[in-house]
Amino acid sequence: MMNKTTLNKLCEMKLSAMADSYRLQIQDASLGELNFEERFGLMVDAEWTRRKSNHLNRLIRKASLHFHSAAVEDIEYHVDRKLDKTQIIRLATCNYIGECHNIIILGASGAGKTYLACAFGVAACRNFYTVKYVRLPELLDELAVARGEGNYQTVMKQYKKVSLLILDEWLLTSLTGAAARDLLEIVEARHKQGSTIFSSQFSPAGWHAKIGEDTLADAILDRIIHDSYTIFIDGQDSMRKRKGIATEA
Repeated sequence: MMNKTTLNKLCEMKLSAMADSYRLQIQDASLGELNFEERFGLMVDAEWTRRKSNHLNRLIRKASLHFHSAAVEDIEYHVDRKLDKTQIIRLATCNYIGECHNIIILGASGAGKTYLACAFGVAACRNFYTVKYVRLPELLDELAVARGEGNYQTVMKQYKKVSLLILDEWLLTSLTGAAARDLLEIVEARHKQGSTIFSSQFSPAGWHAKIGEDTLADAILDRIIHDSYTIFIDGQDSMRKRKGIATEA
């Protein structure tokens, strides 16, 4: 017979999965053959799984990924893309985050840079790291507005502290002096403290000129280049063309 008082207490304590498992055990006579530890273990496992799943979903939602369902296992390794599958699988373990290293993803528009970056982002969420995706132009605009509204440090903090920051459209256009200084503050704070994915159409050889001021450019690039894994996505046909879609995949 089901103890409704126990069931209600479980629900009141927000142990919904444990309550469901308890209810199932009462209704399924075959589970009565299990001893107390086995039955209790089933209830704990159910609650643990629910909480881990909810935690993962929250991490993915807060990451604001452009492709929130991107997955490393769905990456297409067409010969012309020249992707190193071994490298990608190794990076998907997220050991680079524990080591505070970065990833640079290079390729033409539509090559699949954003999808790959988001797939790494989802992989990081699956390993319960905090992740934040943002286009660099939007980030710089957000910081400029925040400076005017007096909450610059609050906004800046969220980009400094996240375990994995994904900067898409990296250096798509040349930076102003203020933007370069903002970027240096983020890169400096994250150096040896967090990991960043830089997704760009342009080779690092051209980044210095786009940043502008020599001293700022040297400082920013010195904190990025030497601790980064580089992935170049080749291929004459873009992923957009292959999939017949209008956004980068």
